[in-house]
Formats: sequence, structure tokens, C-alpha cells
Amino acid sequence: MGVREGAISRTVTGAVPQVAVCHVATFNILVIGQAGRLQYEAVLLAASLRTFDPGFGGRLFVAVPNAGPLWDHDPRIVDPAVLGLLAELGAEVLPFDSRHFGSRYPHGNKIEAIAHLPEGPFLFLDTDTLVTGALSALPFDFSRPSASMRREGTWPEPQLYGAGYADIWGSLYDRFGLDFASSQDVTQPEEYWRRYLYFNAGWFFHESPQAFGELFLRYATAIAADPGKALACQSFDPWLDQVALPLVIHALGGGRPPVELAGMDGDVTCHWRLMPLLYARESDAVVEKLEAVARQPKVAAVLRDYPAFKRMIFQGKGAEVRALFDRADLPRKEQAIRNTIKRAGLWVR
Repeated sequence: MGVREGAISRTVTGAVPQVAVCHVATFNILVIGQAGRLQYEAVLLAASLRTFDPGFGGRLFVAVPNAGPLWDHDPRIVDPAVLGLLAELGAEVLPFDSRHFGSRYPHGNKIEAIAHLPEGPFLFLDTDTLVTGALSALPFDFSRPSASMRREGTWPEPQLYGAGYADIWGSLYDRFGLDFASSQDVTQPEEYWRRYLYFNAGWFFHESPQAFGELFLRYATAIAADPGKALACQSFDPWLDQVALPLVIHALGGGRPPVELAGMDGDVTCHWRLMPLLYARESDAVVEKLEAVARQPKVAAVLRDYPAFKRMIFQGKGAEVRALFDRADLPRKEQAIRNTIKRAGLWVR
């Protein structure tokens, strides 16, 4: 059942005070869920959406892959407590069959699930996202798709005496009949990774899940099956979705997000990735909102079953991680943050 306009103010017992939002959005949200970590992340995301954006008027879908030959385990969510709370939070479980990826590349869930949404504007969010403000108040232009710029230069990794950034990206644009020159940020120097259109796949949006999903699947499967000479030495695990994503966005007339969407990865959403990383580097406001949502009685009763949440949030280890770092002077590389946490014996996934 969809989230009715008359029901969107409902929250679980113990919710923090809610802020009225005058603009009611008419887009759907898609996240991926499955048994294990993602089911708990989906609960946290859904609870944060209902708490901090009570004016959201769309539908929240948790896409869950069915068991099948491409899975080496049953990925379905079967925990009645998780399913019950997701339903109470207004989330709709959307089952789908994995026909291309499955266990060998779980990131492919997002690629395959999109086309199963009902037609209409959609926003995809990675499940490890906390909603901290009014998504429904952001001025998305769904006719011009875009995606998250909170990324590092993780792909490609040009090899000595091999193809450079321009040759690697250019080969992909040429392969799919796209204009490579118009995708580049010419304020950045040549052969510098920021010059080339590259996103984090943690969020993206478009007006048509059918068009976006079909193109995403076509590009990703074609690249995986035959990378081509320029990409012969490149790794696609886990980067395949982020390799195909800019091509899809460019092909559909989109590009880098406008400044009006700075709230994404800003004061409206937080893509926290792993709980120790959230405590290490996010703002005091994000931590306060995380704990306010997670400690709501019905939410806490479910989240305590996942070790990372139990240890970081409910047993106070997150505060110990936080004390290891100065948020105003964080290490430049994420790996250095991870290593510091691991040396302190506080790393947990």
C-alpha cells in the first residue's frame, strides 16, 4: 500500500519533534534491501525519512531480490520484525528477479531494480543513507538526471604506458555514440580525474525509471561483457555501476548536479557508508539525528539485532571512534580513517 497524504505524518513511538514542510513532492524513492545488513539500513533510512521529512508525499520502495540461480544464498527479507516495522513506516517491499548479476555483483541490484518501479519521477538512495532534512523541499529537475558528487577518484586507475583518463572515458562515450567533449569540465586540467564526468552511485534521479533502468542495464552489461582495449586493465568490481552511471546520465540529457541540490550529501541527506565512518567524520548534527532516530523504541528494538548498530549506537563505541578524530582536520584519504579505527579495535561493518 502506498503512503497516503493523510498518513505521512505518522511516526513510530518516541519520534523527535517534526518540522512542517510546505512543499509536497510527487516522486518515489527506491532503496535496495535484502537479508542481513541492508535490511537494518533500510529500517534506519525509512525511519529517518518519516522523522525528518514528514511532508514527503511519494512512495518509498524497498526493492528486494528474489532467491534464484544467480544467488548462492536466499537474499529475501524474512524477519517479521523488520518487515513489520518497514510496513509501519510506510515502506513497500518490491520483489524482483535477478537476471544478470546476483551474488557475483550485488551492486547490480540497483541496476536491475529500477525498471520495476511504477513509471514516474524517482530518486534512488543507497540504503546506507540517513535522511536529515526535507527531501520533498529540494527542487529536483527530474527531466535532467544527475547523481552524487561525493566521491574520490577511484576509477579508472590509468596504468603506466597504458591508456589515460581521456582515452579510457573517451572509448566508452564513443562506444555508445555519446558526445565526450560536452561531458567534460573544462575548468579542470586534462588527465585529471575531476575533469571527467564521474559520480558516486549513492543517489541519482530521473523522470522515468523505465528509460533510466533500461539504459543502465544495457550499458553495464555491455561493459562487463566486453570492456574494450582501453579498459582491459581496469577493475569493475565494485565500480561497474559508477562506470556506467555517467554514461546513462549524459545520454539522458543530464550532468553534474546544480547548486540548488547541495542539500544532497549536505544538510538533507548523509551517505554514511559504514557506521564507524559516520562517527569518525560526520557533523555533530548528523550524529544527533542518527541517534534520535535509532533510539525511537520500535526502531531500537529492531536495530539492536545488527552488531554494528548495537556496538556503535547503543553501546557507545561510536563516541569512542569520534574521539579519535578532529572533524576540522580529517585525514585526506578514507583508508587512513579506517586504519586509525582498526588500530583502536573499534572497526565493525
